[in-house]
Amino acid sequence: MTTRREFLKVSLLAGSALAIGFRFDEADADDGKVFQPNAWVRIAADGTVTIVVGKSEMGQGVRTSLPMILAEELEADWTKVRLEQASPGPQYRSLGTGGSFSVQSQWKPLRQAGATARELLLTAAAARLGVERASLRAERGFVVSDVLQQRIPYGELVAAAAALPVPENVPLKNASEFRIIGKATRRLDGHDIVTGRARYGIDVRVPRMRYATVVRPPVLGGSVKSFDATRAKKIAGVRAVVQVSTGVAVIADHTWAALKGREALDVVFDAGPNAEFSSALHAQRMREAAAQPGFTTRKDGSISSPVVKRIESTYQYPFYAHAPVETMNTVADVRGDRCELWSPTQAPQDVRKNVATLLGIPQDNVTVHVTLIGGGFGRRLGWDYAVEAAEVSKAAGGGPVQVLWSRADDMKHGYFQAASLHQMSAGFDADGKLVSWSHKKVSSPHNARSKPTAEQMQDPTFFRDISWGVYDVPYDIPFIETAYLPVATPVPIGPWRAVFSPSSTFARESFLDELAHAAGLDPIEFRLAHLGGAEKLTAGDVTIDRPRLRRVLETLRAKSDWGKPLPKGSGRGMACNVYDGDTHVAYSAEVTVREGKIRVDRVVCVFDCGVVVNPAGIEAQVEGGVIWSLSSALKSELTFRNGGAEQSSYRDFEVLRIDEAPKIEVHLIPSHGDTPFGAGEPPVPPMVPALVNAIHAATGKRVRKLPIRAEDLA
Repeated sequence: MTTRREFLKVSLLAGSALAIGFRFDEADADDGKVFQPNAWVRIAADGTVTIVVGKSEMGQGVRTSLPMILAEELEADWTKVRLEQASPGPQYRSLGTGGSFSVQSQWKPLRQAGATARELLLTAAAARLGVERASLRAERGFVVSDVLQQRIPYGELVAAAAALPVPENVPLKNASEFRIIGKATRRLDGHDIVTGRARYGIDVRVPRMRYATVVRPPVLGGSVKSFDATRAKKIAGVRAVVQVSTGVAVIADHTWAALKGREALDVVFDAGPNAEFSSALHAQRMREAAAQPGFTTRKDGSISSPVVKRIESTYQYPFYAHAPVETMNTVADVRGDRCELWSPTQAPQDVRKNVATLLGIPQDNVTVHVTLIGGGFGRRLGWDYAVEAAEVSKAAGGGPVQVLWSRADDMKHGYFQAASLHQMSAGFDADGKLVSWSHKKVSSPHNARSKPTAEQMQDPTFFRDISWGVYDVPYDIPFIETAYLPVATPVPIGPWRAVFSPSSTFARESFLDELAHAAGLDPIEFRLAHLGGAEKLTAGDVTIDRPRLRRVLETLRAKSDWGKPLPKGSGRGMACNVYDGDTHVAYSAEVTVREGKIRVDRVVCVFDCGVVVNPAGIEAQVEGGVIWSLSSALKSELTFRNGGAEQSSYRDFEVLRIDEAPKIEVHLIPSHGDTPFGAGEPPVPPMVPALVNAIHAATGKRVRKLPIRAEDLA
């Protein structure tokens, strides 16, 4: 029997094993004031339940949805639930946040943790009342005996429960018993965020903290040749100017002094090998590469009948920045062989590991406090800005330093969504049936800040894995061939909301619309006709549930007024996607186009992400995904010239404004399964093709290049 002085282990196999363990100290065991049966929950004598959140909060609502899961099984009083952010340590296997995997990966561990705590409380109550455990039930923070007509608050059972051995294989609730899961719930931290009490990374203040900014090379891959800090050091409040691996850091008593010192700093840079790089040059390289066959990522079936009509199109997709409201920042405090950091990071364990490597100290000597994040979108899966802060602190002689990135720093020195080119081809037979499909994607491999190895460059599986939306075609077509062709670039490529799928889905679903019109069929009917009869479709390592996709499409048709006439100059378009084989999404977009100006009037989304934990949170995710996608289609673009990014702020890297936002309707499909899937990234990929298909319906013009410009509609 596992005891409370040993490890409680909770495992979940979902792509990789997640093992959570926690050792309980004797001090906790004996004081009787706090009951902590595992690493995820503490129950105090006053009945307060503190739930530890092991994922970073960046607006997606995990600080509410994850506590809801544990509180459900615990039968906690939601009004007494508090949250605490986990920091890297031996009790937590994985604290990384990305891939729309937070709720899915934590679903079983948190349920098991809550159920285990509930069982211990019920057992303690049974001993106290002298009754059978089976005669008791848990309800909203109480153990209830219907026979004895007694209700015991959890807080009164803390000491007794803490003395019990931890049970194994505790049964979980049936979905029919849920009273928290599935209910629209306000965010636990919402009041603090709205009132300004919540602390983001940029809000961190610690005693004796200094502030720093870094002057970085303007050209990708450039370096510092020399610098003169004479004028910078004359600025009141500037304490030091030091060179670090990323540039030259100005350290000061306050941010204003750091910024003014930065302006006064004279730096000579070596441009390096990329001074001539530009977006135009990269586009040319992609076009040249497209003439090559590329690496085959999927080749299924054969052409069942002769092709009598072939349609070909090419789609282009630009570089994008993340542009979060909160720019990169971290407070680092290096003291001897130890370092403490406060960082808005999606990857605290990677920060810990890489800071330890930089400083040459054990990981156990690095403490990372994860703060609220003012927008992540994949950018904060990188650890560069946190490692840089540690380097600045060390170079400045140690002590706490907050390194702040300007908006221009964020635009020019992060990593970015890769530009891509898509060659599409499809064939129809004499009966008008779609019998062949080809999609070649030309882009730059995403492997965070590292470059693919020679071995990876020769591995089709590697390219398949970064070809979401290309090889996982969710349609039943006799012959499907997909390929990927890598193009080198000096631009750092990394995760961007929905990673590789937005560009691929833009091309695929836009081209599907072209094919539907060529076949003279309604776009929804065309897709339904090509789902085939089998329930499951395996594409590489992705399994597509066709009945779920069919249900999503049919629901979209019913909810979006599909087929209802719109005024002249207006149009309705649609697109769909299955995200990584899990979440099924379909959009309808209604637009009005007048004199080259596009107004998005209405967006309808049908969303099937399995078990819905917090409907309010998922609806917010979809709404955010719509705005994100419309921004990328209508406003944003990152361009390069003379080796550097040209954009520096929201002035020239625009995002959708409040008065430009459409009416958004979200329809969640009730799940027939027992697992929640992602909701952060899946709303993004099919939105843009739904938009451009609507523009075609309104104007007859095909948009094959992003962002959309007025001249594209002329």
